[in-house]
Amino acid sequence: MSLTSIAKRFRIDQPEKFRLAAHDPAECYGLTVDKRAAKAMLSEGIERLSDLQERLYADGRWSVLIVLQAMDAAGKDSLIKHVMSGLNPQGVEVHSFKQPSEEELAHDFLWRIGQRLPANGRIGIFNRSQYEEVLTVRVHSELLERQKLPKECVTKDIWQKRFDDIRAFERHLARNGTRVLKFFLNVSRDEQRKRFLDRIEQPAKRWKFSMGDVAERKLWDKYMATYEDMIRQTSRPEAPWFVVPADHKWFTRLVVAGALVRELAALDLEFPKVKGKALKELRKVERALKTDTYPPPPKRPYIPSRPIPRGDANRLRRLVGIGSAPARVLSRARTRAASGSARRH
Repeated sequence: MSLTSIAKRFRIDQPEKFRLAAHDPAECYGLTVDKRAAKAMLSEGIERLSDLQERLYADGRWSVLIVLQAMDAAGKDSLIKHVMSGLNPQGVEVHSFKQPSEEELAHDFLWRIGQRLPANGRIGIFNRSQYEEVLTVRVHSELLERQKLPKECVTKDIWQKRFDDIRAFERHLARNGTRVLKFFLNVSRDEQRKRFLDRIEQPAKRWKFSMGDVAERKLWDKYMATYEDMIRQTSRPEAPWFVVPADHKWFTRLVVAGALVRELAALDLEFPKVKGKALKELRKVERALKTDTYPPPPKRPYIPSRPIPRGDANRLRRLVGIGSAPARVLSRARTRAASGSARRH
């Protein structure tokens, strides 16, 4: 069983039939591997992903945007750490979208997203994204007031219009060479509770805990309904959603790694071919380098044996080839000259 075949199982290709309740957060696709075997499978996927990243950069025609959405404690940060560990950090940018700033609120809700899109040949990772506008803002509709929208724009179909805008935005990206891949890390409410308790009990993890996380748990059912509608409305061939079981982190990482390998491989990325006049010039350089030899090492500075007047420091500098003559060099030269003179007498 390959990573790519596992990942295919969790891609939402028929969104109109999607039901979140039909997806088990604890599913492992029949795998019962131990941690050692899981690490071996993940390492294989990361190695393949590293090769594809190099091809992506060399090819220079495509970019990849990875969107991560989930409830708190679903494992987004650890996923980035483990799955992306084998990638060249120069070609990857991770951005976490927090609450909008005043500047961002002065623009439309997609404006700040456009500022962070990856360039050709690069991978962008959004830890939360434009989808916060149809998730958190929808659950907490009072947040719309901060966006200073005209009253005519805040209607009962505002969420449907935002879905339309997001689909159009992602279709625009796809038509211009950005492959959009979206992952919902589907953690169960019980597993989230265990992870919150783990954060509280371990001093090194307490900084991650927020009282607001507990408040959001009370809205769990409302969030699940909102996630389901979001995926149904926005999973399209050019920007598919993957609903990834997140109760077992090792399996979550395998699915995401497999999905990335599968989708990047489908882009048919190639290394640029050097041919014609450029190839001839390259062969010339190759031949020149093969016949090139290292120059002989420089000769040691010449120190004369005859006496040198004490005040003629500039002449000594020219003889030894240095910009300044340290005291010990001058002393050594005078001593050597004096001893030679004594022997002659």
